[in-house]
Amino acid sequence: MQKRKLIRLNAGHARFQVRVAGLAFRDGYVLVHRAVHESFWTFPGGRAEIGETSEETLRREMMEELGVTATVGRLLWSVENFFHYEQLDWHELGLYYLMDIPAEFPFDPERIVHRIQDGDNDLEFKWVRATREALVALDIPPYFIAEEIENLPLTSRHLVWRDGDLDRA
Repeated sequence: MQKRKLIRLNAGHARFQVRVAGLAFRDGYVLVHRAVHESFWTFPGGRAEIGETSEETLRREMMEELGVTATVGRLLWSVENFFHYEQLDWHELGLYYLMDIPAEFPFDPERIVHRIQDGDNDLEFKWVRATREALVALDIPPYFIAEEIENLPLTSRHLVWRDGDLDRA
């Protein structure tokens, strides 16, 4: 098996990575996931590989994590994301797309709908209301998405996001 060439640079106590994620909606809900050892949730996706387009990354990640072929829609946000996590300072280039996943993927807003082992992480997926209130309650970074979830941009937006930006607004 060929070793994966994920895009991540390590520089002492700092890290850089390219992450691609998708927002999949169904009946007023959006799909989220987390590693079970973490308290926060995020949108499904993962790190890009060298030589792979961002759309290819998202399709690959959905096949690996959900076992489905996702249809990648339009780019919502490109984000220069700066945050502190696990005693490290992170600089992440994040690309967030609309995506559709097949109707046969489970939909049940009352419980976890999918679990998978991904490397060292146990991931779980669930559907949550696509509202600011629901995303804030779940602690879903980057936090600007909660502010825009009910009114997605009509064209792609680029922004720089630093943890705590909403506190300063």
